[in-house]
Parts: sequence; C-alpha cells; structure tokens
Amino acid sequence: MADYESLHRQCRTLESLFDTKLTSYSRLASTITRNQDDIEAGGSRERWKDVEGEVEDLLEKLRETNDELLALSNNPDTPPSQSMSRAIQRHGEVYQDYAKELRRTKTNVQHTLDKVNLLSGVRNDIEAYKSSAADSLLAERGRIDSSHSMTDQILDQAYETRAEFSRQSMSLASINTRMTGVISTIPGINNLLSMIKSRRRRDSIILGILIGGCLLLLISYMSR
Repeated sequence: MADYESLHRQCRTLESLFDTKLTSYSRLASTITRNQDDIEAGGSRERWKDVEGEVEDLLEKLRETNDELLALSNNPDTPPSQSMSRAIQRHGEVYQDYAKELRRTKTNVQHTLDKVNLLSGVRNDIEAYKSSAADSLLAERGRIDSSHSMTDQILDQAYETRAEFSRQSMSLASINTRMTGVISTIPGINNLLSMIKSRRRRDSIILGILIGGCLLLLISYMSR
C-alpha cells in the first residue's frame, strides 16, 4: 500500500501547513476586526488578501489529496484495512472542519471590511459637507465684508457731499451779505430798483389794457 502511505503523509503535511497558515489568517482577521480604523493605513487589507490566497491554495490541495485517498479506498483491487479506512475518514473530517473554519473567518473579515468601507464613505461625506459648508461661510463672509466696504464708501461720499453743501451755503451767505452791504452803501440804488419795478408793473398794465381792447374789437367785428 505504498500509494496509501504516500498520500497519507502528504495529507498530514498539508493539514499541518494549513493549520499553521489558518492560525495566522485568523490572527490577522482578528486584528482587522479590532482595529477597523487602521486597515488601510497599516496595509492589513493587502496582507489579508495574500494570506487568504495561500490558505485557499492549501485547502484545495488538501481536498485533492483527500479525493485521491477516497478513490483509493473504493478500489476493489486493493481494499484498505480498518485502520486505513478510519484514517481516510479522519482526514475527510479534518478537511471539512478546515473548510468551515475558513468560510467563517472569511465571512467575519468581509463583514468588517464592508463596515469599514461604509464608515469611510460616511466620513468622506461628512468631510465633503464640512468643506462645502466652510466654503459657503467664507463666501458669505466675503460678501458681507464687500457690503460693509461699499456701505463705508457711500457714507464717506454722503459726508463729503454734506460738507460740500455746507461750504457752498456758507459761501452763498457770504456773497449775499456782501451784496446787501454793497447795495446799502451805494446811494439811490434802492430808489432806482423801486422805479424799475414800478415801470415794469405799469408796462404790464398798459399791455394788458391793449390786449383787452384788441380782443373786444375782434369780438365785435366777428359778431357782425
């Protein structure tokens, strides 16, 4: 039964290697589960993928070896002894246990990674919202500062205009005072002005009488 012995040793070697590698994989998975925030920074995701690939390769080789042992035990030409049958059965049970443990560990790690990706997406959304809100606040502050600056300019112009009006008013008052003084110092100016006003009123009265007479004549002529 040289074939059996060879396959039996190969199966035990693969089981030992797989057990060691699965332990490392489980430890790495536990680290990922505990330190969810450090997965990307520490490179745990890449190491986990590498170790997972090695474990899956070993499990596949173990499955192939168990299939060869099972085929050997079913060969009617070389029926195995009871001890061989128990060993072959035991190898199959160990393989099933390893396969279940690997699936369970992979599921736990995948759930953790999905959670990390979700949290990372939420954090990115929050950071994007904060950045957008900060930009909006800065823009609004810039508009307020611009409005304050424009208001200050308008107030400065208003103050300057008021000051200019005040200066012009004072200048006109000074001119009026000087003119009043000049008029009062020149003899006969007031009389001359009064005469001019009287003559203008007289001319206006005469012009009004003439216009009225012309209208009466015109009406009289048209009524004939």
